[in-house]
Amino acid sequence: MKFRLLLFVLLFSLFTAFSVHAAQPDTKKAVPAAPQAVNVPILLYHRFGPTVADGMTITTPVFESHLKFLRDNGYKVIPLRQLIDYYQKKGPAPAPKSVVIVEDDAHKSVYTDMLPLAKKYNVPVTIFVYPSAISNAKYAMTWDQLRELKKTGLFDIQSHTFWHPNFKRERKKLPPAEFEKLVNIQLKKAKERLDKQLGISVDMLAWPFGIFDDYLLQKAAEAGYKATFTIQAHHAGPNDAIMKLPRYLLINADQGKAFAQIVTGAAPKRNIAF
Repeated sequence: MKFRLLLFVLLFSLFTAFSVHAAQPDTKKAVPAAPQAVNVPILLYHRFGPTVADGMTITTPVFESHLKFLRDNGYKVIPLRQLIDYYQKKGPAPAPKSVVIVEDDAHKSVYTDMLPLAKKYNVPVTIFVYPSAISNAKYAMTWDQLRELKKTGLFDIQSHTFWHPNFKRERKKLPPAEFEKLVNIQLKKAKERLDKQLGISVDMLAWPFGIFDDYLLQKAAEAGYKATFTIQAHHAGPNDAIMKLPRYLLINADQGKAFAQIVTGAAPKRNIAF
């Protein structure tokens, strides 16, 4: 009897000790790492060519030097859509050393110069198009060329309004009702034409000349745009609003150290006024 009682006490003591130990927090477990803050430069190009024809032209060799720098220094060019998914809480923050490449205006040199290099380096590009110029203006691409770009899987096509107005000047010239009509046409007609011609669903807009204000942001949201872009020169970060995301407007002088400073966020501010 005494043996049984002794055995019971021993087993009870072991069980109690085990239970207390199991209840103690495991201080050796790793603390979850804080989520990576987004910090992505959006690099904006316009035109390419063998020489600097104007302030918006970047020579094709300089553009290729940018792609080489990104590749050789461990940067990854991601689709703009991936960054937007983060802001819409549809996806995680892009990895460190992520970069986005975009182009405004759908200049013909995108087809002749940018496309071959995008294929060579396998980088995604988003093109912001104003449809009135497509298959009309000599400097612009054609609808067939845009369709060809779309088929590569590397190019996304989005809106740059219908004919690239300067909203600041138009506001000064037009009565309020006429200005509102112009804004609606620019935002809605661009979307409709691109959707119809390319079989896509446009939901992003680059503001012409980077001009925007609260009224224009509201009209863009009403027209169905989920994200819009400026030319404010800093990295897209967690504090930026999805309806006014920044982009670096690149020029041909952005080479070597100057380009590296832009990508790393160390470049001095460059004021651009229209």
